[in-house]
Amino acid sequence: MSGAEGKAARKQAYFGKLTKLLDEYPNIFIVGADNVGSSQMAKIRHALRGKAVLLMGKNTMIRKAIRGHLENNKALGEILPYIRGNIGFVFFRDDLQEVKKKLLEMRVAAPAKAGTIAPNDVIVPAGPTGMEPTMTSFLQALNIQSKITRGQVEITNDVPLIKEGQKVGASEANLLAKLDIKPFSYGLVLRTVYENGSVYEASWTNITDNDIIEKFQAGVKNLASLSLALHYPTVASVPHSVISGFKRVLAIGLATEYSFPKAEEAKKAMSAGPAAAAPAAKTAEPAKEAPKKKEPEPEPEEEEEMGLGIPTSSSSALTTLDHPRWPRFDTLSEERLFFLWERTP
Repeated sequence: MSGAEGKAARKQAYFGKLTKLLDEYPNIFIVGADNVGSSQMAKIRHALRGKAVLLMGKNTMIRKAIRGHLENNKALGEILPYIRGNIGFVFFRDDLQEVKKKLLEMRVAAPAKAGTIAPNDVIVPAGPTGMEPTMTSFLQALNIQSKITRGQVEITNDVPLIKEGQKVGASEANLLAKLDIKPFSYGLVLRTVYENGSVYEASWTNITDNDIIEKFQAGVKNLASLSLALHYPTVASVPHSVISGFKRVLAIGLATEYSFPKAEEAKKAMSAGPAAAAPAAKTAEPAKEAPKKKEPEPEPEEEEEMGLGIPTSSSSALTTLDHPRWPRFDTLSEERLFFLWERTP
């Protein structure tokens, strides 16, 4: 077999392998493979065995294979714009977070090399360096303040040496090597996710279930507030409306002769409060209390529709709520009212 025939056979085998993986696996990580050596790549393949399949290749061949497979799966066309640079495919089924965790675990620390682009900021910490006093001139050339302590050079303050995206110079690389600092870590970088026909940025995989629950709860609160303000009942606002109505009915029962089972429970709870506090007061040391000033009565306020308060406007139909028990009832918390509601047979 000639060289041309062998090359064509290898291309055909690669197309067949990529097409088979596209059919078998519904999810794909598009990963960047810059600064990843062959030995590290072999370790990554071994770590992913049984969970995912890593496939590298030339971008032109990958695009050609995907375009030829669009008849079977048109959604794959969404990933064509992301096939650029030194990238590879990680095929997996369901364990997205587990595969991501494995890829992050396989990153290795690496020294800074002159001419490379820094993937993150580099800060040299203050403290002893272990270098000889003759190296002070070298540090001064980099505008790094230092002093001699116990026969070695000590950096006085933290020094921002390299910024993310900046090219590493020879002096910076030499300094980090002398300090035995490996500021960078290299491995497969998650760039894009293809999941069951949907394409999104890899940063979205950092969203947890708790984040989703918090966002949902915030949305429910906003919906309930809007529904109460517009007097439009919804599933989110009905519980608030029910407890608000219950507080109004309970207020009538406490302020008038009218009673019902739940009002009786509330009366017993309110009457038991001072009685329960009496024994504790007897055991305490006697102290002469100053006469309390009579607090001014609260001015009537307009009816609250947004919260769970009770209307106190003088124009309201519930003018009979002007009763000594009313302020005591108004201090009941919403949780206490639910408790009384549930305790009533």
